[in-house]
Amino acid sequence: MVHEHRVLTAPQITSCAFPSPRSGRQRMRELYQWSVLDRFQPTVDTGSAPQHYVLGPAGASVLAADAGIDPKTLGYRRDRATSIAHSQRLAHAVGVGEFFTALIARAHTHESEHVSAWWSEVRCARHFGDLVRPDAYGRWRHDGREFEFFLEYDLGTETTGRVAAKLSGYARLAASTGIVTPLLLWAPTARREANLRTQLATAWRGLDHPEHLPIVTAAADLLDPDPEAHPSPAEAIWAPLAQGDDQRRALHNLAAAWPQRPRTRPSPQPEHRSSTEIVAPNPMPPAPTMSSTGR
Repeated sequence: MVHEHRVLTAPQITSCAFPSPRSGRQRMRELYQWSVLDRFQPTVDTGSAPQHYVLGPAGASVLAADAGIDPKTLGYRRDRATSIAHSQRLAHAVGVGEFFTALIARAHTHESEHVSAWWSEVRCARHFGDLVRPDAYGRWRHDGREFEFFLEYDLGTETTGRVAAKLSGYARLAASTGIVTPLLLWAPTARREANLRTQLATAWRGLDHPEHLPIVTAAADLLDPDPEAHPSPAEAIWAPLAQGDDQRRALHNLAAAWPQRPRTRPSPQPEHRSSTEIVAPNPMPPAPTMSSTGR
């Protein structure tokens, strides 16, 4: 997972794969000591940031061996892996990770829900980069029905016009593949979301076939603030751009918001990938239980 997504924080990893912060800290400390993972702790203005984990040299060797390729072919370099610590993209990468790990944590508490795909920005660029570079591609399963989407994760650092300008690339991708894939835009605040919706609506109406690009928006500050409720993007906080009302929908209800139901985009099979590409990891590790981590 850290190889696919470059960096994940200790709380994100714990929420995905461990029953408690204590068991997570113990296992991650061991993996760090064995050089399976590397870690760093960014400096923040107040308080302290959590440990951030990236792939270590021993972890790269394990991944390469599992894929049956030479470690050099994997393209891993320790300095490159840890360079995210000083990158302007760090907050963005951590934010995308928070979006998906919140969905994973929720799915652990709801048997009918499942994150069946989570592709990184890098993997998306390899598959769609000649037309568009989404921040992630995902699939959310609810009661046996899947909803696939592209994600644009907005930190409020780009102009609203620049965000809206990305729509033409998504429209060209839909035209070239014949697959309608909704675009989810996640904003930091409801105020930012409202400003984005104005720009997006203008750009969307200017497309040749806007019906081929369903767009839906939400904001992080609309989440339920109660941690016991497992706040996540699965909540009823999503507003389709083309609807005449302001009704907010849950993630699994978005497919019904458009007359043309999106078709599922098949993941590339192992025999179709390049010799240097590792299969995307299963984003849903086994549900954390005390018995599975009893060491």
